[in-house]
Amino acid sequence: MPEHPNWATLTEDETQPWQTLESRVLVTGFRTVFEDRVRLDSGVETLYQYRPRGPRAVFVLPVTARGEAVLIRQYRYPLRATVTEVVAGGVERGEDLHAAAARELQEEVGGAAAEWLALPGFYPQPSISGVVFYPFVALGVTLGAPAHEATETIERVVLPLRDAYELLERGGIQDGASSLTLWHARAALQARGLL
Repeated sequence: MPEHPNWATLTEDETQPWQTLESRVLVTGFRTVFEDRVRLDSGVETLYQYRPRGPRAVFVLPVTARGEAVLIRQYRYPLRATVTEVVAGGVERGEDLHAAAARELQEEVGGAAAEWLALPGFYPQPSISGVVFYPFVALGVTLGAPAHEATETIERVVLPLRDAYELLERGGIQDGASSLTLWHARAALQARGLL
């Protein structure tokens, strides 16, 4: 499966205007946090806390052969709320992006896709994190039994694509990465006559 052309641009600059003087790990585990002492291009020294570059995630808008969007409603503990989202998950060490997207599609909604479209990748929180997100559209999706992880509380929601976009426009999808995935997918879906 081809990558989106912008994926190659999601790299560090060749020259860096800030100089790292010292780096230490503040938190380890699922969300590692670093604190660096840096010298800015102005010469001022400051401390900067961030999540390192490296973790990647995939986001998938599944679309059935009948033109339905497959979304999920997932409980998110930090919010203490259930949020409507697209299928998503982390890329495991050494895992190909497409393989990760197919795995998440199967795990979260029991889906398998006939065709994949890569969408523009993006940085979800560039001021505090080096994480990169890679979105896809999965077309011709068939649904079966999901395989949720023990930490997931997920409900599958199948609705016409137009209804999914109306939900987006009404502010019913509050997850930023899901919203941007839907936004990027719109042109590809319109080009195929699905919207």
